[in-house]
Amino acid sequence: MPDSLIHAANGAMPRLLEIMARLRDPDHGCPWDIEQSWETIAPYTIEEAYEVADAIEREAWNEVKDELGDLLLQVVYFAQMGAEEGRFTFAEIADGISDKMVARHPHVFGDESRDKSAEQQTRDWEVQKAKERAAKGEARVLDGVALGLPALLRAYKLQKRAARVGFDWENPDLVLDKIREEAEELAQATAKGDTDAIEDEMGDMLFVLANLARHLGIDPEQALRRTNAKFTRRFNAIEDALHEGGRTPSDASLEEMDALWTEIKGRERR
Repeated sequence: MPDSLIHAANGAMPRLLEIMARLRDPDHGCPWDIEQSWETIAPYTIEEAYEVADAIEREAWNEVKDELGDLLLQVVYFAQMGAEEGRFTFAEIADGISDKMVARHPHVFGDESRDKSAEQQTRDWEVQKAKERAAKGEARVLDGVALGLPALLRAYKLQKRAARVGFDWENPDLVLDKIREEAEELAQATAKGDTDAIEDEMGDMLFVLANLARHLGIDPEQALRRTNAKFTRRFNAIEDALHEGGRTPSDASLEEMDALWTEIKGRERR
């Protein structure tokens, strides 16, 4: 392949695919890229996905474009390794997801009526996905919920899957009762100083909180990201206020920082 494609300003996907092939070329490629494997690239893929989500959360749209490029590079990386090992190609990846989208949207690409609510379309989507899981031999209710998901998100998805077959509380009030129960069990484990029991009870508490989020129609990952951003913003404001007096958080008392926190919180609510 001539270098004209490598340097083509508007080469798009063919250019990117050729760049990756050249980087992985065993004779003339980059030593670092040649050494990479499925296992070494996978963590980068997860990291890049989070960086996309972070840029969207901050509405940093120029960064979103760049981060999406970084995420796309991970797919191209896997596609190149798949082609080298005779497993699959980028074209097969694209065709596979295209086939899946067409099959899951018969109301758009088939004969089914589009006159459905979003709720009905969601139910139809789940029915189709269940058929796909069955075709892959995933017979159990919880099969296919990826182990590599963040724990909070996986808890949410496990509970959602179980709820489809009726294993669920009837309303949020019952979940709140369970949270109170788990909080008491966590307090008891803490009082005993049993580290293993504390970890177990803390896990139960987080699991039930994820379930409450589901009942309230809240994405727990999104809710926690929002709170993380809020905490970062307010703590940075505390640090800025202290810096104005030539001090750092390490120089301040908890009471002083708490007072600043309350002041900053009040300003945000005005």
